[in-house]
Amino acid sequence: MTQTAGPDPHYLQYSPQGLQPIQQTLIDEQAVTLSVNGADWLTFQCTPATLQELAVGFLFNEAIIKAISEIEHARVCDDHSNVDIWLTHAAERPPTWQRTSGCTGGASATLPTDLAPLPVDWEVSPNALLAGMTALYQVEGLYQQYRGLHCSALFDGERIRLHAADIGRHNTLDKLAGMWMISGERVEKPTLLTTGRVSSEMLHKAARMGCGVVVSRTTPTRLAVRSAQALRVTLVGYARRDSFVIYAAPERIRAGMPAGSPQAFDQDQAQTDSEG
Repeated sequence: MTQTAGPDPHYLQYSPQGLQPIQQTLIDEQAVTLSVNGADWLTFQCTPATLQELAVGFLFNEAIIKAISEIEHARVCDDHSNVDIWLTHAAERPPTWQRTSGCTGGASATLPTDLAPLPVDWEVSPNALLAGMTALYQVEGLYQQYRGLHCSALFDGERIRLHAADIGRHNTLDKLAGMWMISGERVEKPTLLTTGRVSSEMLHKAARMGCGVVVSRTTPTRLAVRSAQALRVTLVGYARRDSFVIYAAPERIRAGMPAGSPQAFDQDQAQTDSEG
């Protein structure tokens, strides 16, 4: 669990009754360095919780490892400033990191070239996706407690199997990947649910976990839509109450499509959403 300070009594809340002092506990943000085989690789700006999962999932999503058996040793420092990972094999640190569009400036080595299109061999109903998004806002943990975070979850069409929260939406996917690898959890018909905007790196991370459907309460980017089309990932945005927009691969949605419906919607058709 993240380390937080005690309630701070000097915040002020405005209401029709005027300004009143309130107590509120804030979520922590911390720089955490990832070391691989004794060498510092990069520093995450993240919520200091489930850090081992974050490190393992990041290495998986960057294609440095493919299985949890490649992790020989993993240790989180007591002050949460470092995660030390030793692999069963040598690994070369990428010479440059691409700055991603994540809320707190994530990092990725390259655009993935090893991802293949996902098979379209299962379906999910619209009601199941909407129920999953409703459940996403009710999961226990940091997201429910603090709210000022992003949350992502692996959903099997009936219930949320794993979920992770962080100040960075891209970090939530690395944490999910780490949880999935470490736990050995098998998720049939994996669907990614997220509160954040779907950027291209978010889409790539989801595809690497085998998520055939990605659902967000907000918008995807144009590059994310193109990636979803290429990887045959069903990409859904603006999932709120009783409606959503399908941007790519609608064939996984178990609902009648009107004749002549486009296979994907252009990003310009969606209103701009400023949420990260």
